[in-house]
Parts: sequence; structure tokens; C-alpha cells
Amino acid sequence: MPIPAEGYPLTAAVSPRVQVVEKTDSTNADVLHHLKEESAEWPHLSVLLTTDQRHGRGRMDRSWTAPPETALAVSVVLRVRDLPVTARGWIPLLAGAAMTRAVAAQMPSDTHAVGLKWPNDVQVDGGKICGILAEVAHSDPDAVVVGAGVNTRMAAVDLPVSTATSFEALGLECDDDRLLADFLRDLDEQVQALTKAGGSAAGASLHEKIEELCTTIGSRVRVALPDGSALEGVATRLDTDGRLLVQRDDGSATAVSAGDVVHVR
Repeated sequence: MPIPAEGYPLTAAVSPRVQVVEKTDSTNADVLHHLKEESAEWPHLSVLLTTDQRHGRGRMDRSWTAPPETALAVSVVLRVRDLPVTARGWIPLLAGAAMTRAVAAQMPSDTHAVGLKWPNDVQVDGGKICGILAEVAHSDPDAVVVGAGVNTRMAAVDLPVSTATSFEALGLECDDDRLLADFLRDLDEQVQALTKAGGSAAGASLHEKIEELCTTIGSRVRVALPDGSALEGVATRLDTDGRLLVQRDDGSATAVSAGDVVHVR
């Protein structure tokens, strides 16, 4: 059930609609449903959030769960009618970059390494603190729902895997309102810049900035591809569509648009 959003004044200053729910199965599923039933009531940058998401979803249909009150789950509506369809593959990367900067803004200076693992996992000191899932609203193809799950108050013992981390596990206090406001403002600025540049990430001065944040670039990676095959090599750069270019040991290169990436140590 909806509850007051007074606890998020900074977010409300950026977003035209901030809906807080006590608990839900999936914020993305909720927003997609609302867009189908009452699209006009969910303008650009509308937000639905909770600290108790029971059955969240990640990329490649992975489940995402967390004990109540230990993580922040949020879904944002992006209205992208004027953004060329061919450029919309950049949206998960823009969201990842925005959240990377929002998380970094809450870290003590020069004490933790915050980066973006392609395409949209935010890591602190190599541990995943946030995952992002972008979905097109089938009822309105010009609306994209960006969902993010941030490990905020999750104790180290509750982290689901050894490669995860949280603000609390790092000994830090997360200001949820500031985090969301920073994320929304940055995400909107990037989407608007990409739109004004006609969908060119380079023309919008976004391509290079995202590559600089992306810790996958320059790393040796193993990519599990959707068809079940695997690719291993060095991630060299992002192409004009935001795909990851992986160079094999024989010198050949493959552009990856989807896949599960592991940084090989």
C-alpha cells in the first residue's frame, strides 16, 4: 500500500511523483503495471520505491532478494519518445553511470574505489553494491522503466554472495534520499544530453565518461553469452552502441550486447 513520501524531500524536488510502498514483490513489475493501467499519471522521472522488495529481478532473469529494511529498491520511469530507438541501448549504461556517481558521492574521499562493471553493476572495492535492470514498457514503447537495488543497511552476514557488499558492511551510513536525488538528477541530465545529440553518446560527451567509470575496460573477462557459449579475452572499449568489445588472444574482437561478465583475476 502507498505510504507518505515525506521522508524523501530531496527526491521529491527532482521527481514529479514519488510513491513509497511498505513492501512489494517487484518495483519494476508494479511500475510496468501502472503504466499499462494509468500511464498519464506516471510522467518522466516518476519513482516507486520500497525498502522491502520480496521478489526482485535482475539481468538474465536472476532473482534479487534482501531482508526487509536492508536494501533500497527503486524503479524510475523514463519517457524517451524523442530518443532514437537505436540509442536506447545506452540507457542501462547511463543508469549505471548515474548510480556509480551517486554512490561515490557518499563515500569518504579516496577511501573506497567505486566503479561500473559493464553494463550496469555498481561496485565498491570490487564488491557489488547495486544492480540495475532496464525494461521497456510494452504498453508504451516510448517508456523505459529503470529499476535499481542498492544494498544499504545489509549486514555482512546477510550478503547473498561473497562478491557483494553494502554500505553497512563498509562501515558507512547511506542517506537514501540524497542517493536517489543524485541518481535521478544525473540520469535525467544524461538522457537529455543523449537526446539532444540525436542519440550519439560521443556527441553528447557521454561515451568517454562512461568508459572512464567502467572497470571492465582493460580487464581480462569471461563472458557467458545468452546462447550458452562463452567468450574470453580483454575488454578493450565500448562501441558506438554501448556494446562491450572483447579481444580474444588470437586478435579477433567480438562486440557483446548482452551477457554475464566475470572479471578474470
